[in-house]
Amino acid sequence: MKRTTLALPALLAALTLAAAPAAAQSRNCAPRDTVIKRLAEKYGESRQSIGMGQQGMVMETFASDETGSWTITVTTPNGMTCLVASGQSYEVLAEALPNTDSDV
Repeated sequence: MKRTTLALPALLAALTLAAAPAAAQSRNCAPRDTVIKRLAEKYGESRQSIGMGQQGMVMETFASDETGSWTITVTTPNGMTCLVASGQSYEVLAEALPNTDSDV
């Protein structure tokens, strides 16, 4: 799988952080160390990106280059990490910004 820079849309990050309280209520949460260990051991996933959200929450994307599996997590300030989304066919993208010059 190609290794380039990851580009996550701002909308996805916003939706991810908004979903964290709901995920916490559905018991898809555990201490961060436990979640990271399980993602590595069971799925071969490592952290690919990280971002800060509202109210001190941290969004992270984990993925496996070998299998293409991916997981998005949100960690709350108290150290609980919630699984927000997961799937297959992960790819790393490096997309250039569109040209915004009005002279062109």
